[in-house]
Amino acid sequence: MSKTVKCISPIDGSVYAERPVLDAKAASAAVERARKAQLEWAARPLSERIALVLAGVAKVGEMNDLIVPELAHQMGRPVRYGGEFRGFNERAAYMAEIAEGSLAPLVIEDSDVFKRLIKRVPHGVVLVVAPWNYPYMTAINTVAPALIAGNTVILKHASQTLMVGERMAEAFHAAGIPADVFQNVFLDHQTTSDLIAAKSFGFVNFTGSVAGGQAMERAAAGTFTGVGTELGGKDPGYVMEDADLDLAVETLIDGAMFNSGQCCCGIERIYVVESLFDSFVEKAVAIVNGYKLGNPLDPETTLGPMAHVRFADEVRAQTREAVAAGAKALIDPALFPNDRDAYLMPQILVNVDHSMRVMREESFGPVVGIMKVKDDAEAVALMNDSEFGLTASLWTRDFARAERIGDQIETGTIFTNRCDYLDPALCWTGCKNTGRGGGLSVIGYQNLTRPKSYHIKKA
Repeated sequence: MSKTVKCISPIDGSVYAERPVLDAKAASAAVERARKAQLEWAARPLSERIALVLAGVAKVGEMNDLIVPELAHQMGRPVRYGGEFRGFNERAAYMAEIAEGSLAPLVIEDSDVFKRLIKRVPHGVVLVVAPWNYPYMTAINTVAPALIAGNTVILKHASQTLMVGERMAEAFHAAGIPADVFQNVFLDHQTTSDLIAAKSFGFVNFTGSVAGGQAMERAAAGTFTGVGTELGGKDPGYVMEDADLDLAVETLIDGAMFNSGQCCCGIERIYVVESLFDSFVEKAVAIVNGYKLGNPLDPETTLGPMAHVRFADEVRAQTREAVAAGAKALIDPALFPNDRDAYLMPQILVNVDHSMRVMREESFGPVVGIMKVKDDAEAVALMNDSEFGLTASLWTRDFARAERIGDQIETGTIFTNRCDYLDPALCWTGCKNTGRGGGLSVIGYQNLTRPKSYHIKKA
């Protein structure tokens, strides 16, 4: 009997989808088809590759009415939010727009004597291992520029969102991208590691847990295969005394709770200057009290279940431990009587400190701790007191001050007066245990290609 991968729907715990995984022989054959297809794909004009990728993206948009309820079933996001196509399209369109300039040769000299230049050439076959929390947007971050740059792509999606890769393959193939140029595959962890160790790929991009990223790097050890990772996060917000308080509360709490807190750059801890602390907390509680936790297929639902019961149970454990250690939970459980299984009520905690896991470890759920700070120095020290470094959100009307503080924070992105957003013109990157590498922007193209130098003597 062949092994399968299952998607357990968080709505009711049923098996929503199940697919057989490829065995080692079939997986190697998929890689070989991708390798053979790559040279012809790279030889096509850049404009043709761009047009085909954008056509594939448009085809995904045409499926949105099917995709939105599928996402609700697979990972729990409420249908009222309409899926991910806006961001999916924005990211692909921007990478298409900058492709010609980003991939253009760097000409050092073109004289009567010498022509010297550096070209960007594709790695070959790129493996994209995508996560379930924003399954379309995170995948397109690498899929679109990898294909545009002349690579072929093999996509392995998370089991929780195993239908996403199928939809993307259906759309891309319908748009004219050859089947061997973009392949969606179902692989188990061991086969994935074995393929990487066998030098099957020119580049591997992984978005997921720290443990998953470590497994990717171990598999690639000694192969000289490039590995780009975006792993855990514990992203902070800092509200200064001159902040627009209402906007800060509204944005940061949404950043903490949207998608049931399952956002790569979601806000997981908030530091508020003493003079604004009480008002901030009062306003935050009022917002959260207005949420409706329920079935994501109900258009009235604002907070759906977490993607899996075990994820919800981990957040419950962190919250329970914090309260036992002295934290105060401000959201009344009576407002959310359906808090059970994958359905997790939102929670705001005060009287927290960094001895508590909820302020130190990734929660990835609808809980946020809020701490009072006396000044910038204390806020910076607390923001940096983390093993992770993806984003930080600063709230002030003094932009020079925000930049000075941002220069001191160990993170990949600094937001000022916003949060939880990915700008495709800027490099999406992290530091510390959040991983290494960079996606999107011109840097994304640099990571998905390698430099190749030409030194031509004319006379």
